[in-house]
Amino acid sequence: MSPKLPPKKAALYDRIDEILWFDWDPIGCNEYEAARDEYHSYLPQVFSLAIEGSDTYKISNFLHECETINMGLAGNKKRCAAVAVLICSERDKTYP
Repeated sequence: MSPKLPPKKAALYDRIDEILWFDWDPIGCNEYEAARDEYHSYLPQVFSLAIEGSDTYKISNFLHECETINMGLAGNKKRCAAVAVLICSERDKTYP
């Protein structure tokens, strides 16, 4: 659930949350509803990058750093890039 934000920003925040859960999911936990909050700690930063107008490269790099540095995974640059495109696309629909 989004923090207290204006409606358009709240909708984008919620959509980014869904993208991180369904499309990014680097640890493969999205089949377990009990783990639904697994990526919420990354959500505010990704949202900030999106509304600040960051490009797909910057968002992708942030996601990849989360995977490799924060989670200790090998990382998947291709998936991070695809997710960044989705995030920017949602932002651009909301803020054309």
